[in-house]
Amino acid sequence: MASRSIAQVVVLLTIAAGVLALPNLALYYGVHEWTAARTGGVVDARFIAILDTAVESPLGQIAMVPMLAWIARNAPTHLNATFFAVMASFTNMALSASSLGTKYLNQIFTVTRAVTDPRTGTVAPVADYSHLGSLLITVGLISVIVPLAVIFLVQNSPYQTRD
Repeated sequence: MASRSIAQVVVLLTIAAGVLALPNLALYYGVHEWTAARTGGVVDARFIAILDTAVESPLGQIAMVPMLAWIARNAPTHLNATFFAVMASFTNMALSASSLGTKYLNQIFTVTRAVTDPRTGTVAPVADYSHLGSLLITVGLISVIVPLAVIFLVQNSPYQTRD
């Protein structure tokens, strides 16, 4: 991290996050059946999910450090605190927008699960995971393309990283 520009680190972390989204997509398409058959059941769906979570979880926390450093470094000298506060607010707005994006993507790619009423034993509605693959691909692409586009726009603006 110390020998690269902050923009390069953020690009690398974005690509890493995109790569780490692949196991979930692979699980949907059944890679766990292939790996379980080749490893005697050791590398099954549970193994892949646990390993992916163990690797992916710290990345979100680590990614915040260069992003905050990037914000601080890009701040105009006479407006450091204000710029940092505004950009941190934009980060929070991005998290809220992410929630809205999730809502709208779930409306476009409808995924339902079967729910059994414990009193009557009836199942409603019927599970439909047919759009889950498309949803996972779309989310993976958005989570890589949007940050890379923002980095490109910032690096080609007056607020580009000063290394």
